[in-house]
Amino acid sequence: MVFLHGNPTSSYLWRNIIPYVSKNYRVIAPDFIGMGDSAKPDLKYTYADQAKYLHGFLDSLDLQNAILVLHDWGAALGFHYARTHSERISGMAFMEATLPPYYPIPSLEAMGPSAEFLKNVRTAGIGEEMVLKNNVLIDQFLRYSNHEKPLSDAVIAQYNHYFPTEKSRQALLQWLREIPINGSPANVHELGIKNNKWILESEIPKLLFYISPGVLVNEATVKYMQKNAKNIETIGLGSAGHFLQEVYSDEIGQGLADWLVTKNLH
Repeated sequence: MVFLHGNPTSSYLWRNIIPYVSKNYRVIAPDFIGMGDSAKPDLKYTYADQAKYLHGFLDSLDLQNAILVLHDWGAALGFHYARTHSERISGMAFMEATLPPYYPIPSLEAMGPSAEFLKNVRTAGIGEEMVLKNNVLIDQFLRYSNHEKPLSDAVIAQYNHYFPTEKSRQALLQWLREIPINGSPANVHELGIKNNKWILESEIPKLLFYISPGVLVNEATVKYMQKNAKNIETIGLGSAGHFLQEVYSDEIGQGLADWLVTKNLH
C-alpha cells in the first residue's frame, strides 16, 4: 500500500491510519521532494519536478499489485502514476482528491470562498509574503481547516518542523501555483483531463471517502463519481475540512481495512 500526502503535509498525515493496514500489508509512505524528511534541493518544485522524483522512486520499488491511498496533490500524482503504470496497481482509495468534473478548475470564481486566497498566493510578491514569510499555509490553513477542532500545538509543531525557514517552504508555495485554473499551467491541466478520463473508465477498484461540505470534493462531485466511475464505492464521514485524516483517522483506517477484505485486495 502506498500512501501519498498533499500540500502542505507529509507522510505524518497518515500516522493514525497506517496501523489499520500495516499488519497485513507492506506500507510505503514517502515524503515528496522538498517536503517532510525528503531533501530540499534547489528546484522550482513544479508538478513536473515532483512527478519526476516521486514516480522515479515508485519505479525503483518495482511495485506489483499496489494499492494507492491518495489525498490532495498526492491524488494528482497518484492518478497520473496509476494511469501510466496500471499493470502495477490493483486498487485506489482517495479523499479530497483531484476528481472530475470540477478538476481541472475552470476559474478562480469556481473556488468560491477560496478564490481570493488562491488569487493572492498566485500573485508574485504577495504569495511569497503569505506562504514563505508568514507561513499561512500551515499556521492558518492547515491548523484551522477543521473549523470545530483546530489542530493542537503539538501536531502543528510536527508539521512545521520540516519547514524551519522561508526558503524551505518553496515547495508549499509552488504547489499552490501548480493548481490548474482556467487552463494554466497547461501541462497540469492536460494531465488532469487525461487522468479524469482514465479514472472514470478504469475497472480498478476504487474507494472514495468524502466529507461535508468538502473542499476539493463536494456533494456534486460525489454524485458524479457514483454515477460515472466504474467499480467505485463511497464512504461518507460527516463534517470536516480538507484534512479529514486529522478528524476521521479511525473511520478511514477501518474503512480501508474492510474494503480491502471485500475486494480481496492483497
